[in-house]
Amino acid sequence: MPHTPSPLARPFPAMPPIAGVTPHVARAHYKSWDRCDLTFITLAPGTSVAGVTTQSKCPSPEVEWCRAALVLGQARALVVNAGNANAFTGQRGRAAVEAIAARAAGHLGCQPSDIFVASTGVIGVPLPIDKAEAGLDAAFAAAPCSWEDAANTIGTTDTFAKGAMTTAIVDGRTVTLVGIIKGSGMIAPDMATMLGFIFTDAAVEPVFLQAALAEANRASFACITVDSDTSTSDTVLAFATGAAGNAPLAASDDAGADAFRAALSDLCLQLAHLVVRDGEGASKFIEIAVTGAESDASARTIALSIANSPLVKTAIAGEDANWGRVVMAVGKAGEPAERDLLSIRFGDTQVAQGGLAVEGYDEAPVAGHLKGQDIEIGVDLGRGEGRATVWTCDLTHGYISINADYRS
Repeated sequence: MPHTPSPLARPFPAMPPIAGVTPHVARAHYKSWDRCDLTFITLAPGTSVAGVTTQSKCPSPEVEWCRAALVLGQARALVVNAGNANAFTGQRGRAAVEAIAARAAGHLGCQPSDIFVASTGVIGVPLPIDKAEAGLDAAFAAAPCSWEDAANTIGTTDTFAKGAMTTAIVDGRTVTLVGIIKGSGMIAPDMATMLGFIFTDAAVEPVFLQAALAEANRASFACITVDSDTSTSDTVLAFATGAAGNAPLAASDDAGADAFRAALSDLCLQLAHLVVRDGEGASKFIEIAVTGAESDASARTIALSIANSPLVKTAIAGEDANWGRVVMAVGKAGEPAERDLLSIRFGDTQVAQGGLAVEGYDEAPVAGHLKGQDIEIGVDLGRGEGRATVWTCDLTHGYISINADYRS
């Protein structure tokens, strides 16, 4: 990872071990860097798994492998490679995934379909099987590591390790959920985003876990964007070991189901916000809340139009209260909107209403708000009850520098 953390970075939290989950890291030497780049996490027999993956029409073989394995609902291990996305690599890429799963399965004495594989990094370069297998062998022999070590190892252009945790009461027992995630650029999900991995000691049936993760995703990972680009490799997986000993959650009306779903949603939102805070070159964390739309879906489309606008993002980077760019982004979204009903605020200050600047509008408090790191933009369309909130970051020269030199 780069040595200079994002100005929006958050310290890595204290995260407890999860019974039935053991992380290890090793060096596969996928790139010429002096760091671990392979993560191997073992999971107790009987661990349930759920996942959401990219909607890209050019997914990596790892994504395709995970989709097929998710149908079975069980997992024994996770392997994550950093520095090489292994995407758009044809049969050589598929062979690498099969080799990784076979080697990990042989080590654990399970089926290859019990092994989940994810890779991140440069697209178009086949993952070298010899390095993957050597890295796995090193991970097999490595001592267990911390969650922070694992979070650092899955990163690429990330500037800080990202993790979060929460708890819930299920069946009279406290269950714990922890998560690590990587992501900094190529962030505009249509499902989940980047690579994110969630672990809990709760007992949860795979079908219910899948429904809960999909619900959590819709209000978190599906509501962030850094640069409007969706990766070939985006994957979020949730693993439930059952070690807490609660009666397995199988349906939404089970005791504790609501508490578990709320905890999972909270965890996913924490992780999603961390990704935005590490947006490539970011100096501002931006929340965009749209209300008064004709539907929630319409509100989300408009909010993302604002969040993905280079003109809006550069204005925020320059601390310029140019609310006209927000008007532009609303108008181009293709959703029902009426100029003379539109209202816009920056922070707590209303800047435009009814198709006009607010009479007597004083830009000073807005300028003060924009000098901070956490920025709020509110838009009310005045047409209905639809609402949505999305999160993004500003667009700076740093983003260009990072991506102009990405492969060097």
